[in-house]
Amino acid sequence: MHISERIAQISVSPTLAMSAKAREMKQAGLDVISMSVGEPDFPAPAYIKQAVKDAVDADLSHYGPVPGTPGLRAAAAKYMSGFATQHMGEDIFTSDDIIVSVGAKQALCNAIETLVGKGDEVILPTPCWVSYTEMVKMAEGVPVMVRTTYENDFLLTPEALEAAITPRTRLIILCTPNNPTGSVYSSEDIKALRDVLLRHPNVAVIADEIYNKISYADAAASWVDQTELLDRMIIVNGVSKAFAMTGYRIGWLACKDKAFIKACTRLQGQQITCATMVAQYAAEKALEGDMSCVDEMTKAFERRRDLTVSLAQEIPGWRVRNPKGAFYLFPDVTALFGKHAPKDSAYAKQHAADGVGTLIRSADDLCEYLLLDGLVACVSGSAFGEDTCLRISYACAEQQITEALLRIKTAIERLA
Repeated sequence: MHISERIAQISVSPTLAMSAKAREMKQAGLDVISMSVGEPDFPAPAYIKQAVKDAVDADLSHYGPVPGTPGLRAAAAKYMSGFATQHMGEDIFTSDDIIVSVGAKQALCNAIETLVGKGDEVILPTPCWVSYTEMVKMAEGVPVMVRTTYENDFLLTPEALEAAITPRTRLIILCTPNNPTGSVYSSEDIKALRDVLLRHPNVAVIADEIYNKISYADAAASWVDQTELLDRMIIVNGVSKAFAMTGYRIGWLACKDKAFIKACTRLQGQQITCATMVAQYAAEKALEGDMSCVDEMTKAFERRRDLTVSLAQEIPGWRVRNPKGAFYLFPDVTALFGKHAPKDSAYAKQHAADGVGTLIRSADDLCEYLLLDGLVACVSGSAFGEDTCLRISYACAEQQITEALLRIKTAIERLA
């Protein structure tokens, strides 16, 4: 059958592809450690699992409202309003401002589809999550990649944002805490970007804050405080990361623009009817329950962050920044480009006949070498628009982190 051009141009997710390759190698009997997927290894908290059982017993097995159950929408509105620091205690969002989707990924995709038309430009500060670019393409928009720098902690500057805006700019997508870098925009950083956007009233903002409960030292600033932009701002969140509920597939968007909410609900009604009712009930109880479980998981991620950074700093050729949020390390590895893998390595044997031989030319090559010869799966920064770096996920046990970083160090010390 003929595959449409729209689908043919979509790239395979590099993070999922690397995860699949690691699973294949494990199934073949190899002891691969995967640090490629952004998924907490914790089980969902007990009270959330009990909520699932209660939902099944209550026969929540029928269709629900397209934008989500009233209980979850109300809980999400309260949860999102709680991120405000300038308007603490105010109900900035109400249940009418919330659309519940099958994960934050669908919320993002729906928002982009609703706002972006053919030829519209969408500003994406890179490095950025792999799916943003493909979502923009599916909406027939034009991704405008604005590169940030290691030296500036991979944060978009107001000057770079201003320079990227054109008459065709429809939208900017920002993620904080950031995947893949672990960088966090401060409230001052966000205000500076807001000031630029106030000069461009036709540019909307999608703030992806799925990691905002996973920040270290200080709570991550939220765009919810930028009330001057509420009429053209969509904030996306969900239960996947903070509550270790990735498989429940519940996320949502919050927006004060009633026309947007109406249009986005119409789109979702033709896609899925509604998110799974049992999972919605569990997510509602997650938001209403004791948040100490989230705090405990965040403290564990911080210990893992500290361990990962300390071990990574001992690896030759790596430049390492200290992540302020999420659970990713994004080291610069350009010092290793041009080095050679050992001639007896699996990497060299793999490339013996293709002209590459033993040469490490890029982050892609280094990732392949680390997988084949170090038995550690990570993701090349090229997947995120920054081909000088690797993404390491430390959302795994400390014992695995220690072993994986030792393997990486040993493999890199063999390069010549």
